[in-house]
Amino acid sequence: MLVILSGVAGAGKDTIKKELIKRMEQVESLPSFTSRPMREGDVAGQTYNFVSREEFEEMIKREEFYEYDIHHNQYYGTSKKLLNEKVRSGKIIVKDIDVNGTEHLKELLKNDTKIVTIFLRVPKEELKRRLETRIDKPSPAEVILRLNRFDYEESKINLYDYVLKNDDLEKTVQIVMTIIENEQRMEKQS
Repeated sequence: MLVILSGVAGAGKDTIKKELIKRMEQVESLPSFTSRPMREGDVAGQTYNFVSREEFEEMIKREEFYEYDIHHNQYYGTSKKLLNEKVRSGKIIVKDIDVNGTEHLKELLKNDTKIVTIFLRVPKEELKRRLETRIDKPSPAEVILRLNRFDYEESKINLYDYVLKNDDLEKTVQIVMTIIENEQRMEKQS
């Protein structure tokens, strides 16, 4: 099963994914490939698979991605090889990805893989506060760029199976765990 977490930058996708991995032994992350530089706290192969822009473009030419996109002037993409390996392992894969990637993966994998999509909502003012207090301190221009994407991301929530307001981390993690457990039960029954 592939569980997709989406929401604008600062919605809490990564934090929730880390909590799920800590609390649910069958859950694993599927880090995207990216051309963006590593930031403080990043771990290669865990946060993202970091490659140069040139390497990413070569991977595109070799058709190594199910989907890829450019955000904030950097490439991000989902590796076919890594996703297929993790799906075959029988683990529950949690992937944080934007709305465009979600749309592509749902279309490409709909006949092969159980996909559960969850959109995390955050009020715009709360999002601005979160972005301004992040450890990696985005520049004021980057905060504006990310806030400008807010309305676009919100306009795509009809793609998702579940839409959750993420204003309480513990409550949101508990709800997502319940969703995963229920979806797993339903998958076994079908």
